[in-house]
Amino acid sequence: MEIGTKMIKLNWKYRIITAILIGLLYVGVLMVFDYFSDEKLYSINSLIFQGIFIGVIMGLGFPYVTEKFGTRFTSKIGKNIKPELTHDETIEIEGPASLFRGMEGVGGKMFLTNKKIAFKSHKINIQKGQTDILYENITEIIKRKTAKLINNGIRIKTKDGNEFDFVVNEREKWIEKLNEKITHDNTVCN
Repeated sequence: MEIGTKMIKLNWKYRIITAILIGLLYVGVLMVFDYFSDEKLYSINSLIFQGIFIGVIMGLGFPYVTEKFGTRFTSKIGKNIKPELTHDETIEIEGPASLFRGMEGVGGKMFLTNKKIAFKSHKINIQKGQTDILYENITEIIKRKTAKLINNGIRIKTKDGNEFDFVVNEREKWIEKLNEKITHDNTVCN
């Protein structure tokens, strides 16, 4: 079973608002440079043109290109990720995920096996490798927001005091499956 592989498509209203905000932010940064410079760097016409150009490229063009070509690229990366398992271990659920290791959000795949959670990074990361969390060591599963805005985070606390922050699609399904896997009575999902 695979969880969380659907592609989120942005509607045009969101894209246009994003393009405008990116353009305004870019012009604002250029105006700050201009303000602190000894000479005038940009004319009003130049600022307007650059703001519109950057806004259209980053707010409309970049999302279009990633929708068209990103799925092909990311699906190839995800298919090659296989966790290291013991001989009597089987994968029951898998899906794309990120695991925060310090400041880096490491992309990869999360697997629920018959014994543990296994997170394996893909090759396009600074920090690579596999992280295993035995179900019997989990003390708490907490819903969390990524960047304090997006409801797609899960924090897993273990008996040894470690905390693992994951970002997943379809968080409720992952939490449901994790709670099914954990066998001790003190499982709490806030």
